[in-house]
Amino acid sequence: MLLCIDCGNTNTVFALWDGQKFLCTLRTSTHHARTADAYFTWFSTLLDHYRIEPEITDVIISSTVPRVVFNLRVFADRFFGCRPLVVGKPDCPAPIPPRVDAGTSVGPDRLVNAAGAHDRHGGDLIVVDFGTATTFDVVAQDGAYVGGVIAPGVNLSLEALHSAAAALPHVDVTKPDRVIGTNTVDCMQSGVFWGYIGLVSGICDRIKGAYDRPMKVIGTGGLAPLFSTGEALFDTVEGDLTMHGLTVIHRHNKEHT
Repeated sequence: MLLCIDCGNTNTVFALWDGQKFLCTLRTSTHHARTADAYFTWFSTLLDHYRIEPEITDVIISSTVPRVVFNLRVFADRFFGCRPLVVGKPDCPAPIPPRVDAGTSVGPDRLVNAAGAHDRHGGDLIVVDFGTATTFDVVAQDGAYVGGVIAPGVNLSLEALHSAAAALPHVDVTKPDRVIGTNTVDCMQSGVFWGYIGLVSGICDRIKGAYDRPMKVIGTGGLAPLFSTGEALFDTVEGDLTMHGLTVIHRHNKEHT
């Protein structure tokens, strides 16, 4: 059984893949000082709660936080007796190498999204991922990541508003009933929601114009379903795209080693 680990700047997600489906998905906050023993205590406690007794033979890791990778490697070796694949490392290539400027390091999350999206939808894609940053990944016809866009994440923007303007409160991200707010909270929610609708729509239109061919837009990340209610931004929304991409990269490496 395969354990997929996706470590982002805010959260780390563990998912168990039995070769046909994900048995469970578990989420914890990302913390670089968390030890291998602490990971195992948290992980095994939740598996006991869900009454899952997996026989984990393989582990694959995607991490945008380099400092956590060492302890995750120790976690895989100590408790499952396996050497994990780490996306972005030389011994874990993507199915199709990215085509970017020489010397550029592509984020593992972007390689994983490209692999997962291409496996499901073919090429000529834009993957919009609502994470700590809002990223736009362009996937070529053959599945290669060929570049993209990075914008501030939704929650990051809200936090910046609250931090920089003392009179502005923390607010939830939600779709407002109307565009024109009549109180501070409504005004902030409208600005964030409709502002990001405009950002996503505008950037995707510009990418399509530069790419000069029809493209499918895939939404993923925790806030993608919410923003899909505003306008027809996405052709589809997929909550498990990153985890699926990890299974694709794992399969590719197993078949070519």
